[in-house]
Order: sequence, then structure tokens, then C-alpha cells
Amino acid sequence: MSKHLRGVKPQITADREPLVKAPRPPSFFGPLALAEWKRIMPVLIGRRVICAADLGQIETYCVMAGLVREIETQRQLAGGVIDGRLFGVQNRAAQTARQIAATLGLDPVSRARIATGGDDAPDDDDPLAV
Repeated sequence: MSKHLRGVKPQITADREPLVKAPRPPSFFGPLALAEWKRIMPVLIGRRVICAADLGQIETYCVMAGLVREIETQRQLAGGVIDGRLFGVQNRAAQTARQIAATLGLDPVSRARIATGGDDAPDDDDPLAV
């Protein structure tokens, strides 16, 4: 059985044609999505792991992260009252942002996977290893 069929994520490596300069952010971004774009693009460009084909995913991540913050701001302005519908939207947006962040290497686990070279390292103390 292929290790990729077991749910093991492949190692994130430098792209063959990485972006070397951040493109202009989309005009439809709100202020919070724009702030997230400006925060993460230098990191992603510096790691050389994204190309032009990834921009749609990055846009979605920024919109979802901005939405989470916007709903939280609205909740605080309402005196901390939790609107059940908005909480559901916020929860789904946070989940989507978290999943996309993991694919882009923006969370601690994916960064560790990048730094250690992925899951390809042999496990010397595995008693079942051949």
C-alpha cells in the first residue's frame, strides 16, 4: 500500500516556478482579508513554496481568516452576545482557514514537516520496520 493512501501528507518543497514577488491583492478583499494577505504573502514568497496556481487558495484563506475576525469584532461590539447563526458561520470559516493554512505550511505542524524533511525519515525504534 502506498504511503500516500494511508493519509500521510507529502513533503512540502520549493516550487519549480515559485512566485518571487507578491501580486496585488484582490480588489474585493475587505480590510481584514487584506491585512491577512499582507501578513502571509512575504512568508510564503520567502519559502518559495507557492506559484501562480496557488493564488486562488490563498485568496480563499485570506477571506475566511478575515471573516472569522470580522464576526468576532461584531460579537464584541454587541457586548459579547453570541448569535448562533453567526457562530456557525464563524466556526466553518475558521475550519476552512485552518485546513487551507495547513496545506500552505502556515501552521506549526506543517512548518515542522517542512523543517524536518517530511515523514520520509525512517523510524529507527519502530519494531515493525523491515
